[in-house]
Amino acid sequence: MEAASREAFGAAVDRLNTYAKRAKAETLATVADELLAIAKLLSAEPRLRRALSDPARPGEDRAGLANSLFGKQLSEGTRTLFGVLVAGRWSSASALLDGTELLGVEALLASAERDGALAEVEDELFRFGQIVAGQERLAAVLGDATADPVQRAELVSSLLSGKVSAVTLRLAELALTGFGGRGFESALTRLVELAASRRDHEIGYVTVAAELSDGDLDRLAAALRRIYGREIALKVSVNPRILGGMSVQVGSDLYDGTILRRINETRTALTRR
Repeated sequence: MEAASREAFGAAVDRLNTYAKRAKAETLATVADELLAIAKLLSAEPRLRRALSDPARPGEDRAGLANSLFGKQLSEGTRTLFGVLVAGRWSSASALLDGTELLGVEALLASAERDGALAEVEDELFRFGQIVAGQERLAAVLGDATADPVQRAELVSSLLSGKVSAVTLRLAELALTGFGGRGFESALTRLVELAASRRDHEIGYVTVAAELSDGDLDRLAAALRRIYGREIALKVSVNPRILGGMSVQVGSDLYDGTILRRINETRTALTRR
């Protein structure tokens, strides 16, 4: 997002966080569903999103327009939050669309947080992403944006229903629609990162040849916390092809201590002689 849009979105998130302190998890889930429904409508109606983000109109007028269009159909919380969102200054109509969808995701995460299940949602999304990435055929089906969306949603539901929280299932279904214009797997990754961010954590992606012990994970998390000055949520993938050692990626920083990397470096050095 550009600076103006970030400011507008930040104001809406601040209002959401204030609202979430006194709202029930079920109420927040309703707000999320309504915001995501609005985002879907804005995606289908370019004239509407242009009108609601028109910088030539005062923010108060745009909020009034939103209320006249949606007010009777929305819960009080959604009316307030979408009004704050629309009243902000947006760099483009598409930025408002993205902001509405993202605010819906934040409301879903706030719902999980209210239930004390935010870390669980984060881990469930990551594990599902790992399952998909490890099965080429499944990844191809779920990642095919041209396939029947109903059938893809039914497949995700059959894989996850009764095994994960309702919030995790809803977010996985959202990833199918290309959250933020992303592909399915990258959308899942972004949702994991948003869940971690709401817990004031950053993601550390760890790749190892064999499972690490709890003690090893605790020591690694402590070392990364000292480096980055904040909590790091470790997401571990086991890949025997790296042969040994580990790689750790936090943001754009990559620490690659795998045996495979050392072998490749040795091969490269030998070919240059």
